[in-house]
Amino acid sequence: MRVVFVHGACVRDGSWWWHLAASALRGHGVGSTAPALPSCGEGDRPAGPQGPGLAEDVAAVRAVLTESDQPIVVVAHSYGGIVAAEAAVGLAAVRHLVLVSSYLPEPGESLSTFGADVPPPFLDFDPDGGTFGARPELFAETFAQDCPPDLARDAAARLVRQTLAVTRQPVRAAAWHDVSTTYVVCTEDRGTPVAAQREFSRRADRAVEVEAGHHPFLSRPQAVADLVRHLP
Repeated sequence: MRVVFVHGACVRDGSWWWHLAASALRGHGVGSTAPALPSCGEGDRPAGPQGPGLAEDVAAVRAVLTESDQPIVVVAHSYGGIVAAEAAVGLAAVRHLVLVSSYLPEPGESLSTFGADVPPPFLDFDPDGGTFGARPELFAETFAQDCPPDLARDAAARLVRQTLAVTRQPVRAAAWHDVSTTYVVCTEDRGTPVAAQREFSRRADRAVEVEAGHHPFLSRPQAVADLVRHLP
């Protein structure tokens, strides 16, 4: 088994975000990878009005998922659940999806489908510049309140602007209809409302609640690794 981690919105360097959970898995002989998402500027084109969007993110993740026939567990976080929903469709190697404080879209739904009427204060939208991002000054208290200060600082240093169009681009298919899916509800999350997470979890085959903020793979990496290792 190998694990493919898919990071969330408005950040870069997926391997860093998952490195603690990846290390815990590696100690049990489980390898992992974390593909870059082009819409976050992790490619040869910058984010923006003409920048890469959801289709490019899906293609990047799907390319990793089809590298071999080895059984795969996809672990997706937040916006990563939008990407994984389409990227994993029809791939026999993908045996399980784990959605962490994530969106679980039906075909035709997009990130904006689940957004509030009023944008949350911790996000900054720039329609003219064609990007959005997390406000650095609110990052620690919103997304990393249960992480050590040095880890929260390192995380905040990896915030980026992302192509705004991804918020409106719908998925064309949803792998979770055909693949065993576990939803991880983060009960101390200040970014994605817990009530919304529990609604998404109803679409999954199984739900697990973890007492953690938005990034349990940073604050409670062993718990995330153990969950992945002991999937049904």
